[in-house]
Amino acid sequence: MPAAKDTEKALGEQDERRQIMYAVIVTGGKQYKVAEGEYLKIEKLEVATGESVTFDRVLLIGNGDEVSIGAPVVEGAKVTAEVIAQGRHDKVRIIKFRRRKHHMKRQGHRQWFTEVKITGIQA
Repeated sequence: MPAAKDTEKALGEQDERRQIMYAVIVTGGKQYKVAEGEYLKIEKLEVATGESVTFDRVLLIGNGDEVSIGAPVVEGAKVTAEVIAQGRHDKVRIIKFRRRKHHMKRQGHRQWFTEVKITGIQA
């Protein structure tokens, strides 16, 4: 009998996950699937910490079994977020090496990011 209880519990968890409203937004040339309350690191935005940001380019909105797909964007939809922090990712090391030429070039790069918390999704 424990297997049946586990199955019921798993189905209940799936129903809860289906009811969460989510959206796919475009920012910084990338697409992100977001839900309310999530934290997200995106390409750097010139916005001060604590301010609010609105994303108007919403490609898709889902709420339970209802899905609205834009062509290319969903009309009137927007996602709001609060800027939590500005920062830099870990260093990426680049090494260029020419064999037999006694030549090696080393370079490093740290990309800037903006961390946001999704505060609302409006369809």
